[in-house]
Amino acid sequence: LGLRNQTYFTLQGFSHLAALQVFLFEGILLMFLITMTGNFLIILVATTDPALHTPMYYFLKNLAFIDICFTLNIVPRMLVGLLSERKAISFSACALQLFFVLFLITSECFLLAVMAYDRYLAICHPLHYVVRMNRRVCFHMVVTCWIAGIPLSLGLTSWLFSFSFCGSKEIEHFFCDVAPVVDLACSDTYLFELLLFVATVGIILIPFALIAASYIQIIHTILQMPSPEGRSKAFFTCVAHLVVVTLFYCTAGLVHLQHKSSLLTSSRKLVALSYTVMTPMLNPVIYSLRNTEVKLALRKTFGRRQFFSKVPLPRHSD
Repeated sequence: LGLRNQTYFTLQGFSHLAALQVFLFEGILLMFLITMTGNFLIILVATTDPALHTPMYYFLKNLAFIDICFTLNIVPRMLVGLLSERKAISFSACALQLFFVLFLITSECFLLAVMAYDRYLAICHPLHYVVRMNRRVCFHMVVTCWIAGIPLSLGLTSWLFSFSFCGSKEIEHFFCDVAPVVDLACSDTYLFELLLFVATVGIILIPFALIAASYIQIIHTILQMPSPEGRSKAFFTCVAHLVVVTLFYCTAGLVHLQHKSSLLTSSRKLVALSYTVMTPMLNPVIYSLRNTEVKLALRKTFGRRQFFSKVPLPRHSD
């Protein structure tokens, strides 16, 4: 990227909450540990249990891996900053962090759309599901989700860090995000911000439109089912994905689609904290809390433990 390795930014983080630094550290560390454990368990059971070798759990395993990478990209440095006076981050480290933020958010947007399409085929076209969602198709879908964000993320990051930065180099955030870094640029960033907005709309709204279209068809199909049991089972296969989509778009979408001047710095940090720390922690909980298959896989993997209920559960997956 041609960065100036001897120049540093300063991540302000939560320095305005000096009295709460230790409390924030303990809370975020706990959520970090839960995130790592929960997502690693999802990957473990979805890989080792043959009963979970289905497209839905293949996509879920990739979502868990994205959440792990996203968390590792942001949270460890944030934890160090909460307890340390040294909050500096080099240009190259800041650029690398920003690249992975853009790359992983893009991958998650497209993966959530693929997961919605998977539920659409399973409910609306069950007889064709096995053929349309075979192993090769699923693999190609996942690879596309992973590589889709690389050119855009690399281009935007290279362009942003080619600007001159003068005056204060204090980033009013706890990680290197686009808006607070752009605020520090001395150059004219109008064209960059215009193209960034267009790219953001495409990355967030196009997958969201595909998700919405899938669920319109899913709801239409569910309402036409004759039996209440069939409607209930079909609905519960979608609940977890709907909740995850809602959490992701209500947080990441809010930050990146809002004009930077309309969102206060403190509000931006709070909302960003929810999608960088809270959402990756909640995703495995949401997918396993009411999911019979995941609970059974965990029992088989670790043996029957007291913290897994032994009461038979209704067969549905969501």
